[in-house]
Formats: sequence, structure tokens, C-alpha cells
Amino acid sequence: MSLIASAATATRRFRLAYRASVVLACVVPPTPVAGQDEAIAFTGASVIDPGMSGVLSNATVVVRGGVIVSVAEGGETPAAARTISLGGRFLVPGLIDAHVHIGTLEAARRALLSGVTTARSMGAGFFADVGLRELFRRGSLPGPEILAAGYHVRPRPAEGLFLDEPGLSDLLGADVRGAEALGRVARAMLGRGVDFIKVNATERAGLPETDPRKPFFSEAELSALVAEATHAGVPVAAHAHGDRGGRAAVAAGVRSIEHGTYLGDATLRLMRERGTYLVPTIAVVSDLTVPGGDYDDPVLQVRGRHMLPRVREMAAAAHALGVPIVAATDTGYGSESVLRMSHELMELVGIGLSELDAIRAATTVAAELLGIADRTGRISAGFEADLLVLDRNPLDDIGQYQDVLFVMSDGVIALDRLDFRADEIGPAAMNEVGPPR
Repeated sequence: MSLIASAATATRRFRLAYRASVVLACVVPPTPVAGQDEAIAFTGASVIDPGMSGVLSNATVVVRGGVIVSVAEGGETPAAARTISLGGRFLVPGLIDAHVHIGTLEAARRALLSGVTTARSMGAGFFADVGLRELFRRGSLPGPEILAAGYHVRPRPAEGLFLDEPGLSDLLGADVRGAEALGRVARAMLGRGVDFIKVNATERAGLPETDPRKPFFSEAELSALVAEATHAGVPVAAHAHGDRGGRAAVAAGVRSIEHGTYLGDATLRLMRERGTYLVPTIAVVSDLTVPGGDYDDPVLQVRGRHMLPRVREMAAAAHALGVPIVAATDTGYGSESVLRMSHELMELVGIGLSELDAIRAATTVAAELLGIADRTGRISAGFEADLLVLDRNPLDDIGQYQDVLFVMSDGVIALDRLDFRADEIGPAAMNEVGPPR
């Protein structure tokens, strides 16, 4: 059997095993609404719309067919609508996590239950993110909207890329260099229908043997990649920790810089001039510094303790210069993950963003980066019904996002912890006497 035939067989076997594993992983179904055409009215809501300032008190928000149809103070409830009384609780838009590595239904479900209703995948093997995107679009299962990037474009792409795209087999084991080779990898990704192309402009921080300051590609190579993607109407996001690689990516015309730990002031000023977005992923660097979580390595703990103050300093400088900041976790929402969007929002407030600006970084500004600001990220008529309920005001304490009580994604209720009815608690618990244990 030829190498290519063996690779194709391995790919088929992986996909069969993968499909079985994700079906088994999704064992706790969400609670959908009775029907997408049913009107749902949230009453007594304290609405925070990031497109406005302040709080709209005692509001009624009506949803039908997965879309917000009206938002009004007081407001009338349609006669046939299902009513959800919030009693002054805070209704906010669903979160947009602009940098994730979600590759399974189980991980997507974790993200959704934490309040993420839209996620931009920045790397997933075997184009799992493209599959998840299509699955959720079909409405077979509720989940966050996925924008997919497929594989990272880097000098040594992941082996899975060659199993999925055996036509690139001559690049296996050799550095992908030059405009022609980068163009071929980009076209393979575009052929799979990705929404973004992610290029690694520098080495990673999350591997002990790599140097995150080290650049990978020249400005000319990055420009060729951006031109290829732009011709297809697809933006490019650049992973870049070091200043040299980051500056080359900005000059080449990428839409966003991911991480940016060591970016200097000149590069940040260039980003402001070019309108390049910064996705600093501060909280994941904090994750490097402690045991467990997505990373658990002593070398990375040492590295993380140096990087954390630097990425905070860089992000604060970018914000002060007017570079648009976008919130993201850079987690895969795996079973060991201890990182959520709430932690990144807390980091953003910690570096000087107001609570409202931090919320905008995870809603309206993130939606602008992703090119979907005309339909999500706000609580306004005509926008998608991506909604969360928080117990207290996040404009007073951004940490309220750590405890999401209710999640609606495209009009489908995925989580409802607002009112535990007697039939949900159970008769034994209702009849319990004596002190709690």
C-alpha cells in the first residue's frame, strides 16, 4: 500500500473513531425551547447592551425565531409568549471567545454552558472545527457558533494536515517556506471552507522547547499569504509573541495579532494605524504559571512568571494607544481546563479597561473583528438571540461572569438555573428536615 493510501486509510479510521467519541461525549442534552417560532419574553430585565451605555431597567425583551424582536423599558408581553421573569437580574449578550481550540462536541458544550455563544477556532486537527461549525449551523444540536481556521500555517504543519490533504505530501518533513509553498497550504485550507487563516508568525509559548520570541516568516512571505487569503475574502490572524515577527505580520496586513506578549510601542502604533486588532489572551499566560489546567510543566511555569507581567504591560499600552482589544481564552475547553472568558474579562479590567469596555471586548469589538457585528454582540431588535443572565451587575463587578445563570444561543435555551422547580429538586429534598450537611 502506498504512503498516500495508508494516510487516507488512517484518516478514515480516525474519523470513525472521532465520530463515535464525540457522540459518547455529548451525553447531557441541553433544554431546547418548545419551538423556534414560539415567542419568549424576558420581563423585569436589567439590560446591558454594549452598543449603548448604562443599564435599561425593568425592560421586556421579546425573542422569536432565534432573533430579538423588541427591547423596551416596561414593554408589552405578547399574549402567547412564554414569559421568563428575571426580577431585576441582568440580561447581557452571549460572549464571543475569539481564540479557542475546540475540537469535540463535549468541549463545545463546556464553552456554551460557560456563556460562550460564538467562538473562533484558532486550530483544530482534522478540520474538526469546520465539522462542528456545519453541525451547529444545521440545528441538529445547540452549540456556540463556530468560525473555523483549520490547521495552523507554520514551517512544520501538523501531520494531520497531510492526512487530510495528501496532495501536499511533498511538503511533509520539510520546512514550508516561500510564497509558493505558503500559497499551496493556504489554498488547501480555503478549499475546506475556513473562515480565517491562522499563521504562526513566531514560535509558541506553550511548549518548553520553543522560544516565543523567535520569528518564523519574513514580511514578504506573510504578505504573500495575506494576499492569497484576501483574494478569497478570508482574513488572516497571526500568532505572534515576539516583536519582530509581530511587526512583520502587521505590516503584511493581518487582521489580528494573537497574544503579542513582547510587542513594542512602534508595533502597537502601527497596529493602531492599520486598524489591526489585538487578542492578548492574558489569562492563559496566568495558566502557564500554575500546576494543572491546560499546561502543567515546570519550564512553562518559570516562563509564564516572566511573561505574565509583560503581556499585561503590553495590553495596557495597546489600550492606551487605542488599539482595539478583543477578549479570548486560548483554551480547548477540555476536561482539565480551568480557564473561562470570565477570567480574561477580569484581566482586562485589571489592565485598565472599564467594565463596559471589557464587555465590549467580548461582544461588539469581537464581533467587528469576526465580521459579524451586524447580527450578534448586542441586545437590540434584529440581532441574534444570544443571551446570558447574571445575578448581579457586571458593570460593578466583572467577576459576575464567573456564575452564568442562563444561556440562550440562537434562541435555544442551553442552560437555565434561574428557578429550580419542585419537580427538578425532587420530593426527598423538599421534605428534608434538620440542619444542612
